Amino acid sequence: MTTIGILHPGQMGVTVGAAATAEASVLWAGDNRSPASTERAAAAGLRDVGTVADVCREADIVVSVCPPAAARDVAGAVAACGFAGTYVDANAVSPATSMAVGQVLQDGGGGCRFVDGGIIGPPARTPGTTRMYLAGPGAGDLATLWDGSALDVRSLGESADGAAASALKMAFAGWTKGQSALLLAVHALASDAGVLDRLREEWEISQPGLVARADAVAAGVSPKAWRFSGEMQEIADTMDSAGVPDGFHRAAATLYERMAAFKDRPGATIDEVIDAINRTAGD
Repeated sequence: MTTIGILHPGQMGVTVGAAATAEASVLWAGDNRSPASTERAAAAGLRDVGTVADVCREADIVVSVCPPAAARDVAGAVAACGFAGTYVDANAVSPATSMAVGQVLQDGGGGCRFVDGGIIGPPARTPGTTRMYLAGPGAGDLATLWDGSALDVRSLGESADGAAASALKMAFAGWTKGQSALLLAVHALASDAGVLDRLREEWEISQPGLVARADAVAAGVSPKAWRFSGEMQEIADTMDSAGVPDGFHRAAATLYERMAAFKDRPGATIDEVIDAINRTAGD
């Protein structure tokens, strides 16, 4: 049976691991991880082998699912172990960052195979909601390890140019998370100008459903905004490399930074989010 190592089982990573358990043995490195990570991994049936070195020793495949800023460090830790299997970088990073991760692994000298990945959708708990795209050598074979699971894994081809899966992720999230940031920013502007109630009244007339959507965005995005900030910077870098203006997504990164206090706290109201954005702006 194939053995997969998950680095690390956060809200998304644990479901990537859980979705593969029917076709593979899935393990993780619990040393120095939080009690919440330990609880999540145990509930999902992931086996704790202790350290990253132990994961690299036992795993045929390592899947990295971490905040964007940590992608290079996680790859460096795996490279330092001389890992010679297949490494999947499934993080929300720019194509340039993905290729840099691949270079880190190549420089490590272990001879591992690098596959670019990108996850679109929420944690994979319900079939049909979440897709993981893969590009590069062996992408098609890897996808079969999640057949029939809640995670729909799709290959973009073994000869896909550069970091195609990361490019797809950046384009998709550039719209979904970018528009959420814009909606919250407009609320903060209207509140500061004293016309928020009037704006929401006008939206009910001319943009039916937008008020409810804004409230849902505030509640749904606020616990994860601390992660979205780094992702917005990666999207901005991708835009810049394509010759597209990148300022919008850099601004979105700043907005999400201002919401970091809501980390892991569900259900923030639109008024709380507005207050956090505007109050931080004046600090």
